[in-house]
Amino acid sequence: MLRALPTRFFLACLMWALAASFAASEPARTLFAAASLGDALAEILKEDDVRVSLGGSGAIARQIDNGAPGDAVMLANPVWMDWLDSRGHLRAGTRSAPIANRLVLVGPPGAPPLPGLTRTALLDRLGPEGRLAMGEHRSVPAGQYAQDWLSRKGLWDALRPRLAETDNVRAALALVARAEVPLAIVYASDLVAAPQAASPVWHIPPEDQPRIRYALAALTPKGDALIAALQTPEALEVFRRFGFETAP
Repeated sequence: MLRALPTRFFLACLMWALAASFAASEPARTLFAAASLGDALAEILKEDDVRVSLGGSGAIARQIDNGAPGDAVMLANPVWMDWLDSRGHLRAGTRSAPIANRLVLVGPPGAPPLPGLTRTALLDRLGPEGRLAMGEHRSVPAGQYAQDWLSRKGLWDALRPRLAETDNVRAALALVARAEVPLAIVYASDLVAAPQAASPVWHIPPEDQPRIRYALAALTPKGDALIAALQTPEALEVFRRFGFETAP
């Protein structure tokens, strides 16, 4: 019995040390965020103990609804935040919409501007086999905004059979960056984050832009301080530097 005590004591100390090490390595807070926010959030939160989980806003909302643990969420479409709120996931009084974005039509690096935004010009640029990359129009906010814009310009029906839809907007940018597609619709902030990835071929004027607002909310009490940190003047300046706009 006496000889067993040192071994038991050693094992107990080892288990305590492993548990403490595991706890110390776990991030204090988790933020779910739209993929388009990744670069700006990495800069804003680089000194904080926060795990950022990026993805398409629709996929993130469904993960939260299915029980994925997190403390705050920032999505690219308020509709998905409305859905989370209706399901009882948001902390009351914590929701805001601090930043905005714009769409831009791009081609591979070095692509020339389109001669005009017409059905003929777009189909000529796509060629017989080319596709237009954009977020999936039923669940990815960038795709939903792109559908809205194309529909209002009378181009959706002509282009829908030629789409390459992706799980998030950064995947659409990657396709055009590799010249796997001749056109993509992405956020203006994507071009700021990766200016060598694509060339703008059509700048959408302000009057034609969809209303793109990012919704932010806490999921747990630990998320309150996190969402506050994302709305400080310093954080908003970083967002602007990465191509976002401060929402009015």
